[in-house]
Amino acid sequence: MTLPNRMKFGIFLAPFHSLGDNPTLALERDLETIQWLDHLGFDEAWIGEHHSAGWETISSPEVFIGVAAERTKHIKLGTGVASLPYHHPLMLTNRMVLLDHLTRGRVMLGVGPGALVSDAYALGIEPSLQRPRMDEAIGIIKRLLTETEPITYESDWFTLREALIHLRPYTEPHFPMAVAAAQSPSGMIAAGKHGLGVLSVSVIRGGSVASNLGDFWKIAEDTAEEYGQTVNRLDWRIVLHVHLADTKKEAMDQAREKSAAYQYDYFHQTMGTPFDYDGPKDKIIDYMADNGAWCVGTPDDLIEKIKELGEQSGGFGGFMIQATEWGTREQVRHSYELIARYVMPHFQGSLDNLVTSQKWSEDNRDNLQALKTVSLSKAIESYKNKTQN
Repeated sequence: MTLPNRMKFGIFLAPFHSLGDNPTLALERDLETIQWLDHLGFDEAWIGEHHSAGWETISSPEVFIGVAAERTKHIKLGTGVASLPYHHPLMLTNRMVLLDHLTRGRVMLGVGPGALVSDAYALGIEPSLQRPRMDEAIGIIKRLLTETEPITYESDWFTLREALIHLRPYTEPHFPMAVAAAQSPSGMIAAGKHGLGVLSVSVIRGGSVASNLGDFWKIAEDTAEEYGQTVNRLDWRIVLHVHLADTKKEAMDQAREKSAAYQYDYFHQTMGTPFDYDGPKDKIIDYMADNGAWCVGTPDDLIEKIKELGEQSGGFGGFMIQATEWGTREQVRHSYELIARYVMPHFQGSLDNLVTSQKWSEDNRDNLQALKTVSLSKAIESYKNKTQN
């Protein structure tokens, strides 16, 4: 598969807000960002769920989606992701079905095992149980969404007794579902086993069972074949860190300080994520951009990066920007505007006929001007004859 004729564009909003920033205003900026994306024509926004570590401040993506839906018209809104081991599957399914009705079909369910070990620890959940519980919950959620007979099911962490979702989904047969996949193969395995879409990072992290995006996707395809399911590359969304400006220097200068705090202060110092870089903090952005983990530059740089990801992966259907605040409010908004104006059209077919039409006019301009000259001459001659008579 090559890249689709119309690629989906969106964001993956954790969100990330540095300590010291007013959290109430930061959440309001998150809502404002989604309104801006809706205005710009972005397709999707995926909203995270986190409960600890200070930076990622949305604890209920469903509540946030309910507010965002009232402020937008077109953009689809997904949980990015709902951490399934933290929720009773029936309760989560009912909340999503309610949102499906309230938004008239603009919601999506993204699922995962839970990204922060500190969240699982606070809830008393053994981390080794998170991925098996995610898989178990996905199976039950799909049954609840598609079956019309009551379900009785006994797990070691939840129970269903003749359970039935109260409302059927607004979307037929149900809202889109996708599973997060980053390093562990469990996300791709779950996608294949249950026939789901995928939300994955653009760079395969160290320690993964796959060395590149194409091999990573093959895990989903092989698993789908094993379980009699199908997966579709159009439902594969790849996430990348992006900050654009009118020049590459401007983009690097704007993002240099805050991107370093994001990578070092949060992911390395707070979360304990290994970071194989041993240089000055103000050069972190150069290191991450040079190794392809981030795209910091101009629209042309991002166009080339998406094409590169298409080659590496074998094709995918959605490109999601990891939402950050590496610049000022105005600089961040401008970055999204540049994507909408100059990147999205290259991957959505909206320029094709315009380019063809312009080229045809240019190739035929002499003949067209000659026809125009003849027409004007006739009009002038007709007027002269009329006035003389």
